[in-house]
Amino acid sequence: MLHLPKMKNKFEKNTRVTERHVVLIAPEVHWNTGNIGRTCLGAGAFLHLIRPLGFSLESKQVKRAGLDYWPKVRLFVWENFEEFKENMRPKKEEVALFAKKAEKPFWSMPCPDRLFLIFGSETKGLPETILSVYNQAAYHIPISGKIRCLNLSTAVGIALYESLRSLPPVHAWAS
Repeated sequence: MLHLPKMKNKFEKNTRVTERHVVLIAPEVHWNTGNIGRTCLGAGAFLHLIRPLGFSLESKQVKRAGLDYWPKVRLFVWENFEEFKENMRPKKEEVALFAKKAEKPFWSMPCPDRLFLIFGSETKGLPETILSVYNQAAYHIPISGKIRCLNLSTAVGIALYESLRSLPPVHAWAS
């Protein structure tokens, strides 16, 4: 089993440990993935990419979107969702799926100490096989009918920071 370091909030008095994992299923757009990697680094989260990828991780566009932060991203690449599940062993209560047709709004998602935020590809969304396993853990981010969907990197940022809202803030640039 893969053991990952835990995130500790340095401003918190107790020893509560949190882990946030962003999981992208078959991402297609390199600059979205680069932006998401940078956001994960800023939030202290892990980034998991589930193949197939619509780009090379060596591409200039991924690295440009992630800027000079890309080498610091805690990145894991898995051949498929089953390999990810076998290694990470997320419990059902530690999973939050994001789909535009989900019934529950994202602000009602639970925020356990360990949480996997799972997103589908930019054009196809999440596969039905994953939605059916975690159907009670599916959330949407409300949008108007004037657009089809939010950009994936925007949706990840919204969900990731919402999942951290109940924790004391960690801000490296605070005086």
